[in-house]
Amino acid sequence: MKVILTHEVSGLGTAGDVVDVKDGYARNFLFRRGLATAWTKGGQKQVEAIAKGRESRAVQSLEEAKSIKGNLEASPIPVTAHAGQGGRLFGAVSTADIAAAVKAAGGPALDKRKIEVPTPIKTTGTHAALVRLHPEVQAKVSLDVVAG
Repeated sequence: MKVILTHEVSGLGTAGDVVDVKDGYARNFLFRRGLATAWTKGGQKQVEAIAKGRESRAVQSLEEAKSIKGNLEASPIPVTAHAGQGGRLFGAVSTADIAAAVKAAGGPALDKRKIEVPTPIKTTGTHAALVRLHPEVQAKVSLDVVAG
């Protein structure tokens, strides 16, 4: 089944891409989460509109992405979360929390969908996250989770 991605899906493509996926994956995962729409003849206009929106929001140049990467990787980002005894968090640190912490630390405004956390952050301490700034540039961000 051909679908048009409306959001970036890790391992599949970015917004505006037309991809061929299995019917069940499209119906049960992509459509239900609003990550894609079905391909139609009139879908080309939709693809162009998504591509324009993506270009306006994306980091425009490779050099700019590399400079942002250097700033993000320079020092750990402090993230405050509610924690109990032993450093165990009530819940987990979300990608939205990470994006807000980066902005509060003086960094750029990041899209939470561009942040990937390999394992859920449920304890205080130092953790790592991956931020996709550009198709060719990924920054490994060090997070210092503290009880707050």
